[in-house]
Amino acid sequence: MITELNGGYVKTEKEHGITTIEFYHEQSNSMPGKLLEALAQAIHSEGVNSSTKVIILKSAGDRAFCSGASFGELEKITTPQEGALYFGGVAKVINAMRKTPQFVIARIHGKCLGGGVGIVAAADYAIAVEGADIKLTELALGIGPFVIGPPVQRRIGLSSFSQLTIDSNTWRSADWAKRKGLYAELHPELSGMEESIERLSFTLSHSNPEAMKELKREFWAGTEDWDELLKERASISGRLILSEHSKAAIEKFKSRSKSI
Repeated sequence: MITELNGGYVKTEKEHGITTIEFYHEQSNSMPGKLLEALAQAIHSEGVNSSTKVIILKSAGDRAFCSGASFGELEKITTPQEGALYFGGVAKVINAMRKTPQFVIARIHGKCLGGGVGIVAAADYAIAVEGADIKLTELALGIGPFVIGPPVQRRIGLSSFSQLTIDSNTWRSADWAKRKGLYAELHPELSGMEESIERLSFTLSHSNPEAMKELKREFWAGTEDWDELLKERASISGRLILSEHSKAAIEKFKSRSKSI
């Protein structure tokens, strides 16, 4: 199944209990609102599908895994409500990943910015390749990683999260992300990453679904309030993105993002 979007798509493929959800956008796999909505819906649909034993989340292309927010949409936001709606899309994806009873394996083939880091943090197991560096650019945009903060902090700890947040112009290496716990595995080459994903997904597809469901419930204990929490966080970002500082910063980032 494929959902075609303007400049991108969300595609779902199933084989032997393994569901692969792939997203793509021509602007370095950025995340327009419609892509976020389609991605959240795809994850939710597989979550309630009893034939799906494990989910692999990946993006297409050979450059960035995800470059975060769509600058084209950010610059069109004119009210706090519109801003909250956009950032709420990121919250929906994170919550869909959190609540689906299947384990979500994230395939990270390239760099991750902003919301992309949040999606990786919301996965249950992330497998990456060298060069999959990370950066939280939100503060440089005049806002902050409010929506993605809970999953990122939960994954790598407050100290590492604050470092990423405060020094928003500096890339952290994939090795740094692995040492901090964002990536479960880091491979020197794509072939090694693919082999590991194939091995793990095959194993999980033959594991007890009820056992995995109960384990996931334990792993995500304490996040039951995230539906409301992330919605509140989206409202903060939605208000801040209207500042003159943010508008000027978006113009600068639009030109830089072409090189990611």
